[in-house]
Amino acid sequence: MKRMRIPATTANMGPGFDCIGMAFDMYNYIDFEPVDAEDYCELTSGGDAGHIDLSKDNLIYQAYAAVFAYLKKPVMGIKMHFENNVPYSRGLGSSSAALIGGVKVANEVLGNPLSDTELLNVALQFEGHPDNIAPALLGGVVISGLDENGDVFYSKITPPANLYCTVIIPDYPLATKKAREVLPQQFSMKDAVYNVGRMAMLIDAMHTGNLEQLSLAMNDKLHQPYRMSLIKGMDEIIPAAKALGALNVTISGAGPTILIVSDGEKDFTSLQEILAKYDVTAKITALHPVNEGAALV
Repeated sequence: MKRMRIPATTANMGPGFDCIGMAFDMYNYIDFEPVDAEDYCELTSGGDAGHIDLSKDNLIYQAYAAVFAYLKKPVMGIKMHFENNVPYSRGLGSSSAALIGGVKVANEVLGNPLSDTELLNVALQFEGHPDNIAPALLGGVVISGLDENGDVFYSKITPPANLYCTVIIPDYPLATKKAREVLPQQFSMKDAVYNVGRMAMLIDAMHTGNLEQLSLAMNDKLHQPYRMSLIKGMDEIIPAAKALGALNVTISGAGPTILIVSDGEKDFTSLQEILAKYDVTAKITALHPVNEGAALV
């Protein structure tokens, strides 16, 4: 069997709603081998069996089959074994890891006929926006969007070496659908301009490594103010983390994971005391940005 490794991702990074993401050194793995039997599917899991659909409705398999549909080829039989470490519905790109895992496995067994852009467009059929799938495939920090034809465009930045990230992963899920339902359908010109300026500064900080800019550049008015009420204790965690040396604190993706960025190693474990007031247990851990996306290992 071959083994595919797919990284976790964070999206939005403050002001970059639906258009920027970054890969982390937390991984899902897929062990796979083709089977000489058209449309054969055998899926197994090394854990999380209660969370994983092992039928053809599995998201990884659906993405795998979509590559064959894109190429107008019959679906090649496959055995896949999953090892999932990216938590579900926590804002760390679990669905994007599944989609990118599926399309990468299909591309590999076919001899890699599709480009990265084509693979993103196949995965986009399921996700709707490329902010998580792009860094899951490509690694690094990726700015992405859709052109007038609905096709993906992207630009990748190597993460600054002095960027340190800590995530607070709560013990409760938050469905992306619920996190989107709290967002307004329209925003003021003032708030839009606020985010445009900070997104530009965020990109500059990623290119130059001038991370002091992140204290302003990762602020947001388009999604975080509306979603914070869904994340227990976040309004207290933000100032407490900054007092411990954080440059900024944002929601990772749609949440409820909280992303803390700093320019060196910091100890944020004392934030557990705030969460305890809300009867929340959480894993507080360092995750390092990685420049490699989904790949064979």
